[in-house]
Amino acid sequence: MNQTEKRLYLIQELLAEQPQYREIKIPATTQEQKDLLRSLMNVRMPAPLSNEYIQIESEYLKEETAEKGITHVTDLAPVGDGLYLWQGDITTLECDAIVNAANSQMLGCFQPLHNCEDNCVHSAAGLRLRNFCNEIMEKQGFEEPTGGAKITPAFNLPSKYVLHTVGPIVNGRLTQGHCDLLASCYTSCLELAVENGCESIAFCCISTGVFGFPQREAAKIAIQTVKNWKTRENSPIKVIFNVFKDEDLAIYRACLE
Repeated sequence: MNQTEKRLYLIQELLAEQPQYREIKIPATTQEQKDLLRSLMNVRMPAPLSNEYIQIESEYLKEETAEKGITHVTDLAPVGDGLYLWQGDITTLECDAIVNAANSQMLGCFQPLHNCEDNCVHSAAGLRLRNFCNEIMEKQGFEEPTGGAKITPAFNLPSKYVLHTVGPIVNGRLTQGHCDLLASCYTSCLELAVENGCESIAFCCISTGVFGFPQREAAKIAIQTVKNWKTRENSPIKVIFNVFKDEDLAIYRACLE
């Protein structure tokens, strides 16, 4: 199968298992097909997958990521002692662990084609990630507390693991409580990464964007928390601060200086 044939197979399988979508006609253009596939993945509830589906999805998603271009942690230049700043798509970064800004349900974003990191990570990793997260949450029996973290395989991503953390939501005035919870996200992820033998970890801008945490304050907390933790634990772990927007790049550069 070529990429088009794999994509059509995946679309047909997902349409067939969801009666409400069976009448949808598969579009002719490549981009429209990609959007339909991602949308069907986004809205699919946790459920078993056939071995054939898993194999074809894995081949398809890995090739899609490879076409974007994969960046390895060794390609990056440090900006401090074990600290790195990188602007790019975190789903294309090859390191031991990437951090996903999750919601308290920990199942990914169900909004079709939403451009949040949670959606992007689950879309690139594949449906096994949602199923794995669902198993964790069913065993836990309650929503993930803010400031905590869970670790999962990265499945079809270049990284080994995904660390899912729930950041604080800021509605109105920023409080010390918000700041403490955000710092806890970074500490929880670092501790979990080290426990699982990770030598490198990439953090997104946790809680900014739709979660409402002011970007500059969030960057300061991220950098200081990581520095303090690395010093306290005498840890050699490589920490990458991943940004996507030019504005966040400028903020992190200023804070790191």
